Amino acid sequence: MAVTTQQLIQWKQQGRSIVALTAWNYAIAQLLDAAGVDLILVGDSMAVVLGYETTLPITLEEMLFHAKSVRRGVKRALIVVDLPFLTYQESFQQAMHSAGLILKETGAQAVKLEGGYPAMVETIARLVQAGVPVMGHVGLTPQSVHQIGLRQQGKTQEAAERILNEAIALEQAGVFSIVLEHIPADLANLVTQKLSIPTIGIGAGPHCDGQVLVTSDVLGLSEKHPPFAKVYTNLRETITKAVENYAVEVRDRKFPQS
Repeated sequence: MAVTTQQLIQWKQQGRSIVALTAWNYAIAQLLDAAGVDLILVGDSMAVVLGYETTLPITLEEMLFHAKSVRRGVKRALIVVDLPFLTYQESFQQAMHSAGLILKETGAQAVKLEGGYPAMVETIARLVQAGVPVMGHVGLTPQSVHQIGLRQQGKTQEAAERILNEAIALEQAGVFSIVLEHIPADLANLVTQKLSIPTIGIGAGPHCDGQVLVTSDVLGLSEKHPPFAKVYTNLRETITKAVENYAVEVRDRKFPQS
């Protein structure tokens, strides 16, 4: 049975941890879904897979293309798609247009927007009222990399209170879940306890209602990965070795065999 936004909320109430990973194409999405991942995020983090240095350059058209590919590979998991930088911040109308394209053209069930400042909370509230399921995202927000860097957020009391208040405001606006990225574990625990919707942590400690990582980090495909990621296998090494072996056999005329 397909996972729904309401099921995620029920799982929080039941104390069942939510498993989330990112995907950028059909093949990866199919594998994640078959392995039992609950939530697949078509994240703008795929910018790195596409060769960009940050998430900022990726376009809505690129997100649409990859989200369609992911959708074709998924039967069970809930699919959430990031809205890229400057495709939702200018106005509610822009956000509605971008979110509408994602839901109508890709078949994804929800979108994710970064930030919990008042204007963003208002935009999200209006999206939810219009029938768009929205996931929130506070703490380290990568689209603000040139403003806040990639360092841990919420380390001071003032910053921690701001993140907590943003999370509460987002819940009140109607988001069904919130990503907590790269914040202290005690702050993530406090936010998780305060909210009735699930928190999905990434670099936010063990107390969130679920965890998400970038799949290329998990599989060891990334050239570098954040300090909070765990590499479960080294596919860069495996793939490189396999290709080297293939190249040797072709050059030595051992492949194909007659």
